[in-house]
Amino acid sequence: MNHTSQIDRIRKATYPGRGIVIGQSPDQSRILQVYWIMGRSEGSRNRIFIHEKDTVRTWAFDESIVPDLSLVVYHPIRIHGACHIVTNGDQTDTIVDHLSQGGTFESALDTRSFEPDPPILTPRISGIVDLDDENVAYRLAVLKTVGKSADHPTRHYFTYERFLPGYGHCITTYDDNGDPVPSFSGEPYLVELTNDPNETAQIFWDALYEDNRVSLLVKSIRADGSSDIILINKHQIDL
Repeated sequence: MNHTSQIDRIRKATYPGRGIVIGQSPDQSRILQVYWIMGRSEGSRNRIFIHEKDTVRTWAFDESIVPDLSLVVYHPIRIHGACHIVTNGDQTDTIVDHLSQGGTFESALDTRSFEPDPPILTPRISGIVDLDDENVAYRLAVLKTVGKSADHPTRHYFTYERFLPGYGHCITTYDDNGDPVPSFSGEPYLVELTNDPNETAQIFWDALYEDNRVSLLVKSIRADGSSDIILINKHQIDL
């Protein structure tokens, strides 16, 4: 069966915001998770990804211009048992906490909603791969509003029972630039992946609008649960 990659949706958008892709390499040897951040303001562009053991955290490139570092720091990826989680905010920790207490991806996100940043009300986007789940390959979620109304939160969950080798599904916080920026609409869309995680990272980095791209990661997960993480930062620091 032939599938069509819609990566041009990313290439044509100057500001899709933060994005998540989950899928499988063409040779089916690895599961891939892609996550990126973008920025339009000085503050949102002043960020980097830092690798910490089996996770990544966001940080400020120039700490001197950030009054409260806690507002920019979160872990976009974490592992809990056989579960590999990726999100665009601190709901990563919410999901891990619920899983540790016997909850689920969905029950965790049922306690969260969009980000409190009116008038944008940025969607929270999340994904999970549970290597022990024989019935589901991966799940994605978008928590947003109806018509930018803070009084009308809505939660959208997408469950994929099987991988499509060589493809992943993509969700972003926004459809494109705007004032205010329009929230992601519709269903997750297909994008093509490669066998080489470094090549995949470069393809998505190149697809992002150069002025607004900030950082990107690709996590490749093997069947035994071991993983590798690749980072690309616009700003480079010595650690």
